[in-house]
Amino acid sequence: MKGPDLTKRPPRSPRARLGGYALLSRVIDKGRASVAGTNGEYNYNCPLDQRFFAFVGVDAEAFKQQIAAGKGDKELLEWLQANAKNKRNFDEIQTWSTSEERRSPTDPESRQLFEKIRNGAAAHRTDVQTWYELLDLDDHVSYGGKA
Repeated sequence: MKGPDLTKRPPRSPRARLGGYALLSRVIDKGRASVAGTNGEYNYNCPLDQRFFAFVGVDAEAFKQQIAAGKGDKELLEWLQANAKNKRNFDEIQTWSTSEERRSPTDPESRQLFEKIRNGAAAHRTDVQTWYELLDLDDHVSYGGKA
């Protein structure tokens, strides 16, 4: 399976859910691009991805091997569910995903980083308050969209 070229378009939004999991679609896109060498400035297994892997209890490199084997989204989800150390039910997945979507900076250091990224993308967008909103905004603006 050919990976997306993340030098030409962003990965899927962290809000795009697969199997109820927020972030998983984006992790897959970054993994495929990493395998293909087309990840640009996007990093597979960044701190945000690590939050996902910790929640499900799957090793990022083991998951990347499944990506490299050319599995589709459905097959990757099935592998993830079969190999997750932390077996989660639907309600737990929904609760975690919703919590992640609403997560915003909570300490001065992360607030400073958040504001630096937001100001670089669109300083006037003070309505952007969560990390997922910021990622969506930054992806949009980075590829020529208007904020």
